[in-house]
Amino acid sequence: MSDTIMNNKNISQDNPSAWRNPWVIGWVSLVAVVLIVNATMISIAFITSPGLVDENYYEKGQDYEKNITKRRAERNALAWSYTTDFPSNPIINKDSHYSFNLVDKYGVALIDANVSFSAYRPSDVNADFKIKMIETVSGRYEANINFPLKGLWQYTITIQGHEDTFSFTRRTSVLAQ
Repeated sequence: MSDTIMNNKNISQDNPSAWRNPWVIGWVSLVAVVLIVNATMISIAFITSPGLVDENYYEKGQDYEKNITKRRAERNALAWSYTTDFPSNPIINKDSHYSFNLVDKYGVALIDANVSFSAYRPSDVNADFKIKMIETVSGRYEANINFPLKGLWQYTITIQGHEDTFSFTRRTSVLAQ
């Protein structure tokens, strides 16, 4: 009699109590692990929310293809051209020198333009920044840029010259020291 009672308390497939069956214990453990991992991931998502949704996403999305075509036509009509001298892989928290030359469709340097460097971090909107580029010589614009975080960045150079606007976008990967 004591052997039968002892066997009913052991973990075994033959045990009539479901909570002593290793298959039940395994499945319950697996479900518990999945739920804990999901709860952890959801908590991290809320705590570190980067806020990547654009505030005017609907307005920007309307007639997207038409707007892109219009911008391309305007850009082609301007016929401005540029040559860049950008670092290929800047280093975190270290000034990197960005410069470019800009000429109009006649090959004349574009002077007195309002030029800005806008850096966008895809994973964290709080790290985005914008810097004004300075004209050092006729048609040459420069700035020292310091990226605060490593990883992928997208930056846009926007040139507002006289009555026209021109921009171009690049991506870079900022390296750790």
